[in-house]
Amino acid sequence: MANDVKLLLVDDNPMVLDMLQQALTPFAQVVAASDTADALLKAVDDPPDLVVCDYRMPGMDGRQLVEKLKSRPGTANFSAVLMASRSDIDERLSPQDVADDYLAKPFFLKEATRRIKRTVDRIALEKMAKTAPSDGVVRGNLSQMNVIDLMQSLEMGRKSCQLKLNYQGDKCEVFFAEGQVKHATYLSPSGELVGDPAVFRVLRWTGGNFELNFEGTTDQETTQLNTQGLLMEGLRLLDEAQRDGVGEVQEEGARGNAEVRVAGASASGGEVSARSPGGGKREEEEEDVLLDN
Repeated sequence: MANDVKLLLVDDNPMVLDMLQQALTPFAQVVAASDTADALLKAVDDPPDLVVCDYRMPGMDGRQLVEKLKSRPGTANFSAVLMASRSDIDERLSPQDVADDYLAKPFFLKEATRRIKRTVDRIALEKMAKTAPSDGVVRGNLSQMNVIDLMQSLEMGRKSCQLKLNYQGDKCEVFFAEGQVKHATYLSPSGELVGDPAVFRVLRWTGGNFELNFEGTTDQETTQLNTQGLLMEGLRLLDEAQRDGVGEVQEEGARGNAEVRVAGASASGGEVSARSPGGGKREEEEEDVLLDN
């Protein structure tokens, strides 16, 4: 689903540019530029949905590039992620700036990829909503975007909607208001769960389908935690169950998804991670790469 998102990647460090391009290509249509002048030309020729740019660039810096593109009607409609040192983020950039998110350099490649993919998923979801059928319901498969990514995208986009999920006879319904989970129910042959436990249960899913109705509303309020809290607590419970040897739910479908993470909403946000049901430590044991200027 996210492969129709156009991503313009800009960095004057060839190694950083090449490694990020390789890491992000499975999730978006990536066009790379080694300087902001080339990036500007490429953006005018084919307007991107997302610009990921280093802040400190020779000549025009990353913020100036984003501001220039935002000022042009033909290229104004995009999201931006700026990569910058922690001191630049704290002293020269502000939450009111043009970027939607900041990546503090140096960063590990896997973490940068996860953070950027989170924005890609949000954009992909918004594009799906714009092209929804006449009934206004967006339909998709959880192999395209898993439950966690889907819920994070709704939170980031501050969406109000009804989310229906079904998998192997089980059904879950979750209502969002401004990106926050308000009410949830989970139905299975063994019974019904309501509120927070319903969300925790659906996080185990490794397949299925979803429907998003942006006109769907409810007056019920059954959840106690906000969206981020539900995801973090749900993953903690999942990881705890695995350590106790009882987390073998839907093992076969989980083999290809060894780790899921919930990232904070800003560059300074915290992070909670947990292995998905049945997943091993394969990803954790792989060598990561630290990228700097």
